[in-house]
Amino acid sequence: MEKIKVLIADDESRMRKLVGDFLKKKGYEVIEAENGQQAVDIFFDGGEEISLVILDVMMPVMDGYEALKEIRQYSKVPVIMLTAKGEERDELKGFDLGADEYISKPFSPNILVARVDAILRRADVIGEGKRLESDGIVLDTAAHSCTIDGSEIELSFKEFELLQYFMENAGIALSREKILNNVWNYDYFGDARTIDTHVKKLRAKMGDKGDSIKTIWGMGYKFEA
Repeated sequence: MEKIKVLIADDESRMRKLVGDFLKKKGYEVIEAENGQQAVDIFFDGGEEISLVILDVMMPVMDGYEALKEIRQYSKVPVIMLTAKGEERDELKGFDLGADEYISKPFSPNILVARVDAILRRADVIGEGKRLESDGIVLDTAAHSCTIDGSEIELSFKEFELLQYFMENAGIALSREKILNNVWNYDYFGDARTIDTHVKKLRAKMGDKGDSIKTIWGMGYKFEA
């Protein structure tokens, strides 16, 4: 079986080696880049084969945000951002650009690998796919596609995960904290308003079906077809 490829971009060779060694122990093939421009070049040379990208924010030539922006113009590949910054505005900027995870340094390499596993499992790079249907909304987790009344809509990786979690828990009131812990994984310590930003974008893309995601004031959300 061909190994799953993960691209790591960080200007610190020690960081690339640390993360790379842990990923290799779990059976992943690791490709390294020293800056954002090199990461973008490598990705588009073999973008079909790379299943996940890890980008440091602060890098020479092209930073992680710019690299993410370039990749997101053409691909929905899962992207994890690494940064020494811990301020909310920096994390929200990453999410607005389409990041799927945001991990602040210093971090546990084991936790990072666990998040890589979780993201790829949800993207069905690892494991079997399934099909979810509700009131004309169809999610195919193997193809990572969403159709509404027969028309395909383009969702980011995190928007797809969010809708999948809502549909799997239809009729259940979900707190923002529970959504963060299950969709962003491992007790993500970001501001719960991240959820509101993603829900707003998801509703807009779903059109009239966006009304299926009900707001529960002071708590969170509930999916009702």
